[in-house]
Amino acid sequence: MRLVLLYIMAALYIFAGIMHFVKPDGYLAMIPPYLPAHKALVFGSGVVEIILGIGLLFPATRSWSSIGLILLLIVVFPANIYMATSSRFRKLPRWLVWGRLPLQGLLIWWAWQYV
Repeated sequence: MRLVLLYIMAALYIFAGIMHFVKPDGYLAMIPPYLPAHKALVFGSGVVEIILGIGLLFPATRSWSSIGLILLLIVVFPANIYMATSSRFRKLPRWLVWGRLPLQGLLIWWAWQYV
């Protein structure tokens, strides 16, 4: 089961990273306005997610990829706070935007299982 969950996590990050390029608008909207170079941040984080997701698949890089994902999740947390507090996202269900905050903790815990 541990290996299955690892492959699911890897697939989720690889898919999410690809979506940064396929549908960047949703990711662009989540970036707080005080940060510069929104497109570069979206595309850069997409590349990082893909690389780290692939890294989870190999025992030699799994631990480093897990640590990288934990750091990435911490770095993108302000975007989740922005989503939860910005009127820009009022059309989304409140439970969804606020639910993303504790979800980050769960994702960090999940990645920690493979450090």
